[in-house]
Amino acid sequence: MSILDSIISATLGTARQATAAATAAPAQPVDVEAVLTEKQRAKGGPQLNWKTSIADLMRLLDLDPSLDNRKALAAELGYTGARDGSAEMNIWLHRKVMEGLAANGGRVPAAMAD
Repeated sequence: MSILDSIISATLGTARQATAAATAAPAQPVDVEAVLTEKQRAKGGPQLNWKTSIADLMRLLDLDPSLDNRKALAAELGYTGARDGSAEMNIWLHRKVMEGLAANGGRVPAAMAD
């Protein structure tokens, strides 16, 4: 499974299952912010800036946020800049992950997709 697929599954998977079990209606977009806020609350509210930080988002989803994994995610998503863990790379990764969540049925606030 790709890193992006792991992020999508960890974010949207549980919410989709709960929605499918509660209704037979077609799947509605999953509120990504609500799902991630609930995950953070369930973990005791750790100080994670997942709304803007790819590393904190990965931590929240229990994925390894190491530079090696972020480099792999950058390669997977087609990042063409230096894969050095720079702010530019990390901001780009976060935006692309949010776009990926939106493309797979997530409703992402515009502020997180910019």
